[in-house]
Amino acid sequence: MTLAVKVIAPDKTVWDGTADEVILPSTTGQLGILTGHASLLTALDTAVMRVKSGKDKWIPIALMGGFAEVDNNEVTVLVNGAELGETINKEQAQKDLTEAEQKLATTQSGTRQEQIQATQAFKRARARLQAAG
Repeated sequence: MTLAVKVIAPDKTVWDGTADEVILPSTTGQLGILTGHASLLTALDTAVMRVKSGKDKWIPIALMGGFAEVDNNEVTVLVNGAELGETINKEQAQKDLTEAEQKLATTQSGTRQEQIQATQAFKRARARLQAAG
């Protein structure tokens, strides 16, 4: 038995297929989802979701925060943005992470709004690089 998985961003469906297992980056930690999982609704952090499709093939997807619902072997993920790891340019992602780290370090003395924006940019850049491999 498999899970039906959909990852939906405002502008596109990023993933629509079946999986044997899903690892979700919830705001309270990693959640492993297998067939027969109890119904669940959870908030998602900006991090990497992993989908096991086929024998030992894990597909990383960078998520930019959102929500996931698990019900009757269906996993529906609604996110602010998402990218498949295979579509991310690793060199550009590394450059973006370095820039985000520098920005985060310089905003420690800035306003609360600047700190929040820098932290979110850092999380997005880190998730993209992790998904890229």
